[in-house]
Amino acid sequence: MTTTSDAFHAGEQALQQRVGLRDRMAAIGPLVLRDHMPDQHRELFEKLPTLLVGALDEQGQPWATMLAGPPGFVQTPDARQMDIATAPKAADPVLNRLAPGAPVGVLGLEPHTRRRNRMNGEVAAFSEAGLSIAVVQSFGNCPKYIQAREPGLRATVTPPGPVQVLGPALDAEALARVQQADTLFIASASAAQPGSARNEGVDVSHRGGEPGFVHAEHTAHGVVLRLPDYPGNQFFNTLGNLAQHPLAGLLVVDYDGGGLLHIAARAELLWDDAARAPWPGAQRVLQLTVQNALWRPGVLPWRWTPPVAAAQFNALRRPGAAVPPG
Repeated sequence: MTTTSDAFHAGEQALQQRVGLRDRMAAIGPLVLRDHMPDQHRELFEKLPTLLVGALDEQGQPWATMLAGPPGFVQTPDARQMDIATAPKAADPVLNRLAPGAPVGVLGLEPHTRRRNRMNGEVAAFSEAGLSIAVVQSFGNCPKYIQAREPGLRATVTPPGPVQVLGPALDAEALARVQQADTLFIASASAAQPGSARNEGVDVSHRGGEPGFVHAEHTAHGVVLRLPDYPGNQFFNTLGNLAQHPLAGLLVVDYDGGGLLHIAARAELLWDDAARAPWPGAQRVLQLTVQNALWRPGVLPWRWTPPVAAAQFNALRRPGAAVPPG
């Protein structure tokens, strides 16, 4: 995210330059990155039963979470404001620290249609009455790599289980959740500007693949996660942020049981052939060293079906597979 006159900040520009697309993206950026939500984005946000939100803690560590409610719990009174029917929650690593002026990233994703739109902004107000966000930037994303699944309410509502603080060493259950995931969400932040005490902005993005597309292993440096980066919109919002501010907040959703696994990690982008070898067609690999993690069982009121239609581009994750164009 950027709040400068250029559509992309320095980290995004550097990666666009590295892949030879800087001039092209400089022309495209102003056409698709808006300072308001177009009507079709507002329509999507207002019918969703969930919303992804990212924010920073006091140390500048990004965290990601998923908010949930009946469709309509997100409202957009106008193109520059989003209101969410949610309240502060001590157990949620995002909702426990939001305050007016804090940068936030928002991702609205409808899995069964694969529609997704992003909005980045600042907290205007937050209390038991709800969360209000002032829009800074709004744009759409393509449906690549999204696994289509249908949501449904729980048959019975049971209280969420206690929060488990896992620390940097993921237990076997958490590690299995990561390794079996077909969807991952990433919160990231751009670097603070000169003279500013806080980061410029926060993004939340989606990564998807067939189960196992995230590799996890215990190393001398701790638990390390690696996932491939394939062709996308070439904005480099997430990777451009991480080039400047190499901290990421990961979220793995338990679509069967309604739990959320929050992971704080240090990020590094790998470009060498050896790192990319396990993933045919990968252009880079995002390496994430776990710093902390929380498991929050049963916190969502929704359950989802297994994927009803796999994203065609996720065949990229199969060793030896041909790489589709795009």
